[in-house]
Amino acid sequence: MASIDKTPRVTSTSFEIAPAHADGGDPYANSGTVFKSQPWWKFGGQDRIFVSSSLEQSSLSSKSSLSETAKRDDGSNPNEGTVFSDAKAAEFYEPIERYEGRHRFDPKATWSEEEERKLVRRIDWKICLWACIMFFALQLDRGNISQALSDNMLKDLGLTTNDYNNGMTIFYCAFLFAELPSQLIGKKIGADNWIPSQSHLNGRATFFVTRALLGLMEGGFIPDVVLYLSYFYKNKELPVRLAFFWTSLISTNIVSSFLAYGILHLRGHNGWAGWRWLFAIEGGITALVGIISWLYLPPSPTQTKRHGIKGLLRSKEGWFTEREEVIMVTRILRDDPGKATMHNRQAIGFDFFWQSICDYDMWPIYLIGLTWTIPMTPETSYLTLTLRSLGFDTFSTNLLVIPSSVFFILQLLFWTWFSEKTNQRFFIGLVSQLWAIPLIIALETLPVKFYGSSWVRYAISSLVVAYPYAHATLVAITSRNSASVRTRTIGSSFYNMAVQTSNIISSQIYRTDDAPLYRRGNKVLLGIAAYNALLFIGAKVYYVWKNNKRDSIWLAMSHEERLDYLATTKDRGNKRLDFRFAH
Repeated sequence: MASIDKTPRVTSTSFEIAPAHADGGDPYANSGTVFKSQPWWKFGGQDRIFVSSSLEQSSLSSKSSLSETAKRDDGSNPNEGTVFSDAKAAEFYEPIERYEGRHRFDPKATWSEEEERKLVRRIDWKICLWACIMFFALQLDRGNISQALSDNMLKDLGLTTNDYNNGMTIFYCAFLFAELPSQLIGKKIGADNWIPSQSHLNGRATFFVTRALLGLMEGGFIPDVVLYLSYFYKNKELPVRLAFFWTSLISTNIVSSFLAYGILHLRGHNGWAGWRWLFAIEGGITALVGIISWLYLPPSPTQTKRHGIKGLLRSKEGWFTEREEVIMVTRILRDDPGKATMHNRQAIGFDFFWQSICDYDMWPIYLIGLTWTIPMTPETSYLTLTLRSLGFDTFSTNLLVIPSSVFFILQLLFWTWFSEKTNQRFFIGLVSQLWAIPLIIALETLPVKFYGSSWVRYAISSLVVAYPYAHATLVAITSRNSASVRTRTIGSSFYNMAVQTSNIISSQIYRTDDAPLYRRGNKVLLGIAAYNALLFIGAKVYYVWKNNKRDSIWLAMSHEERLDYLATTKDRGNKRLDFRFAH
């Protein structure tokens, strides 16, 4: 085929593009369709994941979503708006031979919107709900230290605030150390096998050892679940499911507050402190959920039938009919064909591993993960201690953290919905920083004592804790911008490792000699929040620039040149000219 001339035929941000001719004639013979790049600051529009090689589809890609599956039952093209709309290019996007759902992929399949909606609801009940239950149980075990602090755990163990900081640092370091190995193991043996094994510890050992063991066993749980959910959901569906996933985490804080209110009353029973009973009982619940999960989770949408003990809680016939499996696989791959580039039990070799690490287009997201939660984390971790220092007793403290958790959930669900509705992801992260800055300034400048000071500080601290949580959106954009299973596996781990590193940093900002108002620490948090605001804007501008640069090349190529590129390119994943980043 002819060599590709990558010199774009462009003027500023407008490209003269003609529709593809039905008779195979020169597509530029009657140019006139104008494609305009969307400014980085503009709301709305749709994501373009992989753009079609069809000139007509590409010229319309800014106006219609190429990530939305067209579902036709009237005889028209069911692949309209996807990379499979071009019959000549479709072969380049087909699943690999080893892909576990290849036998169910049918690019000609059609179904109604109502049929898909009902199927997605079944997936929500069978997969997403149980993922939320697992996260609930995991957080119940690792997060109960906040309630334990209100029961004088530090005093009982003879620990200081700095000792507590060091213990949390040990936990996050262990969690961080286990993150990537856990993801690689999960990719090899299957998330359905590995995820349940990460919930089997309780807090009966000494403080530091328990923190280390919890971190080692639980590291990797979140990116493993994100990868697993991507097998079942389209890219646009994933953020909302992840929002409910993190809602289960915060719901744990609410439920555990009520549990702690009762369990901590056991202080003195059989010579145990209330916080020891808390660790023992809630750790047992977590272990039970882990065992049930191993017996329940299927490997993929096409592997839900029971096989021996594994899958004992699933039926022999499986959860879905053959037609439903065809719909599940086909709709996922029409949305993102990059999800069929590996088998779900295929290990990641060193070459793929190194390529994923060197994927500089993912680095802006990792940089964001490294610092974006820091301005809010110390106040979140210290809320119970802050309430105790303000004069509230143990049981009032545990009840007073509930309003901030409820507001946090409402913010999480709203902003995740808003980000998908407006097609703006990094904007939500920017909002979180703009939310935190005035509240931290208030904490920094309020006098030590004034009328109603305890309640005012409680209200401000609660608002800091209930900040607009962009984590579900950022995790989803990490998955979406990976464009391949290998990068998604490594990228999800790297982003979460960055977030855990931020927890290590934030655990050292509030120090004993700065207590109880932490004036010095708040100044540090303000500086980091300002830096984060610039970082979110910079990441947005970078990805818009990358997309516009690729548009200028792709839209200037003829149909034959695009087919030649697809047939000969060595580019992989998000380095391909037909891939566009979400932002």
